[in-house]
Amino acid sequence: MTPPLEGITVLDFSRVLAAPMATQILGELGATVIKVERPGSGDETRGFEPRLPAGESAYFFAVNRGKRSVTLDLKSPRGRDAARRLAARADVVVENFLPGTMDRLGLGYEDLAAGNEGLVYVSATGFGQTGPDRARKGYDTVFQALSGIMAMTGEPDGPPVKTGVPVADLTSGLWVVIAALTGLAGRSAAGRGRHLDVSMMDVQLSLHALNAARLFALDEDPARTGSQHPGRVPSAAFEASDGRWVHISCSDQHWEPLCRVLRLDELGSDPTLRQNSGRVTHRDRVMSALRAAIGARESGGLVAELRAADVPVGEVRGVRDALADPHARARGVVGSFPHPTEGTFSAIRTPLRETGAEPQDLASPPLLGADTETVLAEAGFGPAEIDALCREGVI
Repeated sequence: MTPPLEGITVLDFSRVLAAPMATQILGELGATVIKVERPGSGDETRGFEPRLPAGESAYFFAVNRGKRSVTLDLKSPRGRDAARRLAARADVVVENFLPGTMDRLGLGYEDLAAGNEGLVYVSATGFGQTGPDRARKGYDTVFQALSGIMAMTGEPDGPPVKTGVPVADLTSGLWVVIAALTGLAGRSAAGRGRHLDVSMMDVQLSLHALNAARLFALDEDPARTGSQHPGRVPSAAFEASDGRWVHISCSDQHWEPLCRVLRLDELGSDPTLRQNSGRVTHRDRVMSALRAAIGARESGGLVAELRAADVPVGEVRGVRDALADPHARARGVVGSFPHPTEGTFSAIRTPLRETGAEPQDLASPPLLGADTETVLAEAGFGPAEIDALCREGVI
């Protein structure tokens, strides 16, 4: 089947995680992604740990599959000229430099759109193109701290905790994809591109939709609740007799089946607990009884009984077990790709499936600068020009 973005070219000036993840997704939707990197060193994540036997970075491999790598020195006038010539043939540009950097290089939206009216230009930055903090720097955990996410993550009597995955980077990457697709859809309607501004801080604040509703309704700042849901009881992780943890989350229709499986007939028949509002009011009583009952049961048998009773439940797994789950295998969550120096390497597929289609093969991440001469030649550079760029250290 024809990939939906086949024929679209993305010129990718981004580094590290959020925006490179986004351009990888665009590539796996069919776009041709040209990754522009610094000569000699490339994207700084090429040096991140853990390293593989031949020296490549597993971190880089995670978010740069299927791209073409071009090395260009953007501090050089000839390097910037080459970048403009590539942008003239592109549909989408993605960049994540501090605001103003690309403008100073002559590679901002207005500069590039002058030679390519249909260009969709996505700027992905920490704090956006406007506002008093626009030049402020930050990383994933800084945004978790500033946005309120860290303050509400962890146990009530413990310190603030970061999330187990880099949620600020990953969610921002998804919004970069949304921005690119929005720009392409708008171009189809209006015939011209646009400049789209994605702020990691804005994205993190947007994740507080439910928390903000609680704040606006109750004037109550959400607090740390561990694995418990502040507005639903029960919705929490419980330790079973074998030391394993299970997470149970149920609505009103699941309450009586849960009590039946746990032999908590008194709770199941109590009219004050049949609705969630009553269970929230009596949270301590309910949670104490559930902890005692679940603590006396072996996790495997308990999960099987609860699933048979249609109660939402899940074992608390490590990443290894989660990826090895038969359902994950059946869905083709994990794929692999051949790499010229590291051999076969496994990776997580982009989680979008077309009904009736087999999971796509994964493409390898590029070696640094592997496609420079080919891409420049396709853009109209002659052999003498490419040789001169090489001699001058521009590529």
